[in-house]
Amino acid sequence: MQFELPDGTILDLGDGATGADAAAAIGPGLARAALAVKVDGELRDLDGPLPAANGRPQKLEIVTDRSGADALWLIRHDAAHVLAESVLELYPGTKVSIGPPIEDGFYYDFEFPEGVSLSDADLEPIEQRMREHIRPTSGSSGKT
Repeated sequence: MQFELPDGTILDLGDGATGADAAAAIGPGLARAALAVKVDGELRDLDGPLPAANGRPQKLEIVTDRSGADALWLIRHDAAHVLAESVLELYPGTKVSIGPPIEDGFYYDFEFPEGVSLSDADLEPIEQRMREHIRPTSGSSGKT
């Protein structure tokens, strides 16, 4: 499979290669910094296989924390999931609806069990649980 990098270089990868494989093929520093990839403008997970070529090299970009809006969207997306996981742990029986990243941050809609309501005082324990989820463990690269 062939991919065109932003500088015009063509990158050859084997069938079934992932975004992580592409980043590693470019360089070890980029592989460590990679958050996701964009293939022909579509944001994709690093672990998923890259799409098969459609007769021409597809445009490939490695998304890092310096990738502006794409990186911010990923951070907000991941933060929304960490929020949902934390709330579910702290308030068993809570139902989760939608929780997308939005222009100014992210949100999740929750339906709490009968008799459970939240106040501003509940935000600190939720934030603390979120920090526990994202805290790197020993030997970790720091990525979640």
